[in-house]
Amino acid sequence: MASPRVAITGIGVVSTFGVGREVYWDAIRRGHSGTRAITDFDVSTYPCRVAAAVPKLDISAAMPLEDEQDRRETRADPRRYSRAALFGVIAAREAWNDAGLAFGQANAGVIIGSGGGGIDIGEKQYQDFFTNNGQHVTPYAIAVGICGMVSSEISIALGLHGISHVLSTGCTSSTDALGYAAMLLKQGDCDVLLSGGTDGCVLPGMIFGFSRMRAVSTHFNDCPAQASRPFDRGRDGFVLGEGAWMLALELEDRARARGARVYATIEGYGSTCDAYHRVQMDPDGEQIVRCMQLALERSGRPAEEIGYINYHGTSTQLNDAIESRCTRTAFGGLAERIPGSSIKSMIGHPQGASGAAGVVATALALSRGFLPPTINQTHPDPQCDLDVIPNQGRAAQIEAALCNCLGFGSKNSALVLGRAHG
Repeated sequence: MASPRVAITGIGVVSTFGVGREVYWDAIRRGHSGTRAITDFDVSTYPCRVAAAVPKLDISAAMPLEDEQDRRETRADPRRYSRAALFGVIAAREAWNDAGLAFGQANAGVIIGSGGGGIDIGEKQYQDFFTNNGQHVTPYAIAVGICGMVSSEISIALGLHGISHVLSTGCTSSTDALGYAAMLLKQGDCDVLLSGGTDGCVLPGMIFGFSRMRAVSTHFNDCPAQASRPFDRGRDGFVLGEGAWMLALELEDRARARGARVYATIEGYGSTCDAYHRVQMDPDGEQIVRCMQLALERSGRPAEEIGYINYHGTSTQLNDAIESRCTRTAFGGLAERIPGSSIKSMIGHPQGASGAAGVVATALALSRGFLPPTINQTHPDPQCDLDVIPNQGRAAQIEAALCNCLGFGSKNSALVLGRAHG
């Protein structure tokens, strides 16, 4: 008997382009860059001075939910949200509304990914501790700063009493969260899950730390829109991004029965570890290849049905070359004809939320028949010689897609998505 398919019935986004899935889709469809000069804090002495930060916003950007006013009062306090929690709650409410789900939905929960959680709270509070003897350190510093609090804030905001978990596995966090959510739904542990990822990490300490690591772009400070250029020969590091990408998930049969729109289905999940190094991929790529193959195998789809690959594509020299080579190994002769793109060329690298950002882009591509581009392709790298949809997106009706995510700590994750029919 075929495994039940998990439907994506709602999408919510907070990105470098602002609030809303349509704002996000319009920007990546057109190939717009969200990378800008950093102006919220002083980076004049930093090697990297650009990022794909979320514009200033507050909780007023969050949508009200059906039946919310008729429910009991909660003790939510948006004034104390971390950036990741604020982004996550706003995107979660949009996804929940989009799916036609109500506040306090029965048998529903939250499982999301975040690399840093409330890292901004920790950074600010430690700064006060070391410079002002902790005079202004809030008693909530620990509670709102820990990674696990992000799902709690979303559960409170949606009135959900089911599972409320955060996976923090580095860059693969939200891909893993979506994979786990799909498994829980198939097991019958719940009816609906809010899943995805959020990170609010464009901060002084993060920019400085990644600069010291020589992981971020430093050659395009005067032309920020050109800084993220995955697979291009001139790439010199990733652009730090941030945001939240949330999805309402349920079994496809349930979604159809209640008349919900289905953007796409999650059909297979794979996860492996190189067990090699804390920040470097294993050059042989064996476990990256195995991860893609596991996702394909578990989806039940042959490789021939994959019509698009959403690449991890960070814009670093080594990682992009290895991912390209691994794709050739995983797909053999088929690799030549499969188009793929890295949306990080437009949104930067939003850390633990990056996998969900790619899944949202892929789900919209499947449902709308259009593949987003990889921008800033001016000098093709012969080591990355696949079809990366350079500079301009293209119309295409595809049946299935693969979403890659590769992270620090030698972690690899992948999801197969299918086009919804009917």
